[in-house]
Amino acid sequence: MTAARNRIFLSGLWLIVTLELRQRVRGVSWYVLLGVFMLLVGVVTFLLWLATSAWLSGGGGVFSTIIFFVLLLGTLVSPALSGNAVNGDRDAGTLATTQVTLISTGQLVLGKFLAAWITALAFLAAALPFLIFAVVLGEVSLATIAVSVLVLAAELGVIAAVGVGLSGILTRPLFSIVLTYLVVAALSLGTLIAFALLGTATQQQATNVNYYVVSSTFDEKTGTQSDIVCSTAQTTTRNVPRFDYFWFFLAANPYVVVADAAPGSFNDAGYPTDLFGQIAVGVRSAQAPPELFTESNGCERAAQGSYRDTTFSDSEAYSGQAYDPGPTAQEIYDGAVPSWFIGLTMHLLLAAGALVWAWRRTRTPATHLPTGSRIA
Repeated sequence: MTAARNRIFLSGLWLIVTLELRQRVRGVSWYVLLGVFMLLVGVVTFLLWLATSAWLSGGGGVFSTIIFFVLLLGTLVSPALSGNAVNGDRDAGTLATTQVTLISTGQLVLGKFLAAWITALAFLAAALPFLIFAVVLGEVSLATIAVSVLVLAAELGVIAAVGVGLSGILTRPLFSIVLTYLVVAALSLGTLIAFALLGTATQQQATNVNYYVVSSTFDEKTGTQSDIVCSTAQTTTRNVPRFDYFWFFLAANPYVVVADAAPGSFNDAGYPTDLFGQIAVGVRSAQAPPELFTESNGCERAAQGSYRDTTFSDSEAYSGQAYDPGPTAQEIYDGAVPSWFIGLTMHLLLAAGALVWAWRRTRTPATHLPTGSRIA
């Protein structure tokens, strides 16, 4: 009995999916849209190939940029295609006709979501020739290809689910489309703005104590100092922003999710070789709290004979202040906690919540309807 019910549910679900897809591809505009998309991706790929000398350095930078470009165009197109999936039928008077058939509310909502997701994935499929071109250039690992494409597909599904969900929650198609764009903007730009503003507004005082050599006797033969007279403690304070308190805002950004999920690729100097790594390093470095107390004792280094280094200026050598380059980008990346699974979990919960809410608002018989709702 359970197997038969599952077959019935899947058949009804597939019926809604096929009907939605046929309506989308029936006109010429859909093919024109795909053609324009491929043209844009092709132009961007060619310009990246020239600008980055990818034939010499590999296609890592080209591949990651194309992935982000597909995500950008997907976030621009998908809300318009999914934001009126349910209330558009209600506005046209065809939703009630479907609801009096054997199609359940769950089949209706999930079918429209899957159709919107497949439509969004069509843009990813259209970009495959250019992604393959970037892979052929080299320096792109199989793990990076698989993970980035899968996470990108999941993010496109989230956007489709939000659009379909809002179209079932709200009664006006235009309002649901606009609100879907606002949700996408909040995730893409709002998270960056919130992170920057909150981190800058939340500041803490950092203290630096410095000791430097006032005078000494330098022996040119041994390269050491004697009779060192040290300064008193020179204390300076400054306010530093606490971005580490709000790094989770960045984790909710879809571009950060894709970048942080992809395995990091670094050169021999520890510098990322693609856009994924650059974004991931920046996000993971935000997790580290700033040093609130630092101490620099140039007198001790001068007494140990380590004050003189030909790579520094005379003033730096005399004060004993050696330059510390700090950790490399790869060390920062390896020493921080990945955040992509946090953001992806947030997005999946948002998508599931929108679809469940849409199911509750669309199911029949309806006990309460918003004012002005059309039944048939």
